[in-house]
Amino acid sequence: MGAAVPAAIPTAENRGEYCRSHNISKNFAMARIKIELPEHFAFQTELSVRVGDLNYGNHLGNDAVLTLMHEARRRFLASLDIEEIGADGIGFVIADAAVVYRAQAFFGDRLRIAVAAGECASRGCDFYYRISHVANGYTVAEAKTGAVCFDFRAQKAVAFPPATRAKLQACTPR
Repeated sequence: MGAAVPAAIPTAENRGEYCRSHNISKNFAMARIKIELPEHFAFQTELSVRVGDLNYGNHLGNDAVLTLMHEARRRFLASLDIEEIGADGIGFVIADAAVVYRAQAFFGDRLRIAVAAGECASRGCDFYYRISHVANGYTVAEAKTGAVCFDFRAQKAVAFPPATRAKLQACTPR
């Protein structure tokens, strides 16, 4: 026999009552990742939560958050006239990712994803993200990814092309 389906699926409107009625604490006593976000984000875009983005809890899944971040990063780079993988085979590889979840998002929710580039080293840089509900401004997640410039033909990390590095540095908060 399958697991019992909750009588009410949490929504943005009933989330507090849902947590209280299911004895879910909003304050967990555990170590948490801390991400220091920049004050200014150079770019923002909006995406909707799709049915394929939902997990078994009927809310935005953690894997889908990374996919939304990828799409937002791709749009950010395109706004700078940078390709994720250029015709020359030079592009970005995500070496690490950290996400701090702040609130749930549900099917159909419109999300605003702000993106900023961090300091650029010769072969890599960080990207920062703030994901929030368009309707109420609640922060859904804060995140950081570490990107490495990669030559897909030679299969090795390489220095950023000077033009790419200059474009990223030009929009990096100081």
